[in-house]
Amino acid sequence: MNPRKFDRITSDPAILNGQPVIRGMRLSVRRVVEAVAGYPNWEDLRADYPDLDREDIKQALEYAAQNLDNEVVPLEAT
Repeated sequence: MNPRKFDRITSDPAILNGQPVIRGMRLSVRRVVEAVAGYPNWEDLRADYPDLDREDIKQALEYAAQNLDNEVVPLEAT
């Protein structure tokens, strides 16, 4: 699989302490992923976040997935 170029994801120490954000805005990738999880559809999300477009949301999700690829999260059996 070819690595994805995230041209809408930026990181600047002066913006949100260097967290990855959408196009230099003060809107973190993490916040976008959280918002996607909380909205029934993307159109509702975009109504509350009008500066986001579909490609911003798509790249935020892909960026999060790619960065979790090698992370191991231990779970306790119940």
